Amino acid sequence: MHRLDPITKTFLDISGMYMIYLSRMILEKSFKRKQPQHYKPSLVCIKLLYFIHHTFTDCWLDSQLPTQIDHFHSLVPLDVTHQKNATIFGYPSWVYKAQSSKDGNYYALRRLEGFRLTNEKAIRCVQAWKRVISASVVTVHDAFTNRSFQDSSLIFVTDYHPLSKTLAEQHLESPTRYQNRHASTHVTEPVLWGYVTQIASALKAIHSAGLAARVIDASKILLTGKNRIRLNACAILDVVQHDTQRSIADLQSNDMVSFGQLILTLGASSLAHNPTKALEHFSRAYSAQLYNSVLWLLGAGPSKDPQGQAQAANQSQNANSNSNQGSDRTIDVFITGISTQLISTFDSSLHVDDELTHDLSRELENARLVRLLTKLNFITERPEYDHDRHWSENGERYFLKLFRDYVFHQVDSQNAPVVDLGHVLTCLNKLDAGSEEKVTLISRDEQSCFVVSYKELKKGVEMSFQALMKRR
Repeated sequence: MHRLDPITKTFLDISGMYMIYLSRMILEKSFKRKQPQHYKPSLVCIKLLYFIHHTFTDCWLDSQLPTQIDHFHSLVPLDVTHQKNATIFGYPSWVYKAQSSKDGNYYALRRLEGFRLTNEKAIRCVQAWKRVISASVVTVHDAFTNRSFQDSSLIFVTDYHPLSKTLAEQHLESPTRYQNRHASTHVTEPVLWGYVTQIASALKAIHSAGLAARVIDASKILLTGKNRIRLNACAILDVVQHDTQRSIADLQSNDMVSFGQLILTLGASSLAHNPTKALEHFSRAYSAQLYNSVLWLLGAGPSKDPQGQAQAANQSQNANSNSNQGSDRTIDVFITGISTQLISTFDSSLHVDDELTHDLSRELENARLVRLLTKLNFITERPEYDHDRHWSENGERYFLKLFRDYVFHQVDSQNAPVVDLGHVLTCLNKLDAGSEEKVTLISRDEQSCFVVSYKELKKGVEMSFQALMKRR
């Protein structure tokens, strides 16, 4: 199966993409079957399955891409738009997924097309970014120049986050003809506060390391989960604009203004070309606390209290020029001002952690059932012992053989195989627990019928397995 790549104008093999779509349909269909609630997979399980599909399946097999860049191979383009914008970095940029031959992990490679390195010190700036460890910042691993694309390119290596999208794609892009045109694009206040606290956490880590983010743009912030964001591409301007001398204090102050502009843009659900109208809309849609926090970031609010009363919203139009006025406009001061929201976000994250722990505890049962299945298959129908009177399929071993047929080889009235995961899991759990419940086992020739308990079957499994171990 092939389709036309809009970038290279070549036909690409997308059979892998079709298989992902097909497997997702099968998974979703199976999840909708009526099964006991205990056996329905959690949303976490479904998300992880999609995560694995997206990570390990190469949907685009583009013969035009290099087979290897440094120690990375199996490149897959992550952005398929052919209209590249050089506004933010000054160079057209492309993003690829690639696998490292050193550790086998997948990484995201951002390529800046046509960049020529004139100062070796510029690329050394990345070393400082490699030491920035924050859950709200995409980790930078390396940067190097490369000519594998038949030009001079600058490559940044960062963590790869499958199924992620940008905040611009999530909140600012217009719906296509296939989407609901009447769907609300309004970002609710709790979600917006979640973004504020995560970006504040990211800037705290960056500024504490003596760096500045410099890129706080909706098109470069990744949404990697439900309301879970990470600043991305922050190290690039430090390399590209290395020769442009600006103080760290000035750059960090500009981060605060860009932070405010981003929240204003998301709240207004459009690019804020007219800040005054955007602020008016923002003040009507959100609480005074959030509104005043945005004003403070833009430099139009009181300098010592992000939550205080603010006037003169039209001053925000000159926020960029005034961003370096007032040494007390730091991320530490801002975090102090939104402490109540930080506590609320932290509490929500603890609830999510509890849910994940609960889901993980349920998945621990899988290991028990796998061990039980392994023992059953070790014991039943061993051809090398067919003529060994000490290991003939009689007694408990015969019951185990019939029990396996009862669990896995049932048929319906039309003699069609019954594939019922709920039945399998129920039987295996009862066997593992050694339940006193009785089960009726019928021989393959339907001439014999046995009634045994799960407790007796479990004892048979253990005794037979121990006998098998002694024969090694």
